[in-house]
Amino acid sequence: MVPVEFGQQLEISVRLLVAAALGAAIGFEREIHSHPAGMRTHLLVALGSAAFSVLSIFFFVSPAAPNGSLPTDPSRIAAQIVSGIGFLGAGAIIKYGTSVRGLTTAASLWATAAVGMAAGAGALLVALVTTGLIVFSLGPLNWVITRFQREDQPILRLRLMATRLDALGEISRALAGSRIEIGGVSTQRLTKGRYEIELDLRTPSGTRQETVLAVISSVPDVEVLEAGIPRE
Repeated sequence: MVPVEFGQQLEISVRLLVAAALGAAIGFEREIHSHPAGMRTHLLVALGSAAFSVLSIFFFVSPAAPNGSLPTDPSRIAAQIVSGIGFLGAGAIIKYGTSVRGLTTAASLWATAAVGMAAGAGALLVALVTTGLIVFSLGPLNWVITRFQREDQPILRLRLMATRLDALGEISRALAGSRIEIGGVSTQRLTKGRYEIELDLRTPSGTRQETVLAVISSVPDVEVLEAGIPRE
């Protein structure tokens, strides 16, 4: 291990602090929307990536050989971060019936690792810009997409409880009578006589959520558990 001077260690510490702060900023957006990985997870991902990058750059570099080549490659540890963070991201992905949730959170963890690596390498401006783009994609960009969806056909996600699975056909017919399209559906059997149904509905412009709930409630043996605009 190569010794590092005190002044250089101070610079390294600043890089780690910047990485932790930027990771926490990204995680804050996930935290306030109750996603699986929040501030602590993103902070640790950025900090860990920065620490590994710093160790790889400053502490595990051997002197050059007589022919000028380096016996060790400082990028090896950084390369392993990219693949290793995928296992952590997989833990944020949840399969719910036939639908999958948490892909955006997994992607934010993967991108946060890049923020930590940039901060660890001393590219603080790159780390700041990357953080800004990540936060924009998670927050304002989602708002812009939602606005365009609302202007066309808003998407409403419903989570229902039914005592019989054939109620799904009755729900479909009731919605079709109100010109409400089913964009996606997933079902899960909880126990005997208890089924959970998740619907993604495309409603005509101007349709109130209360109207949709009234249509669903008109179907016997069906209870609305949750309704809202889906978010990743």
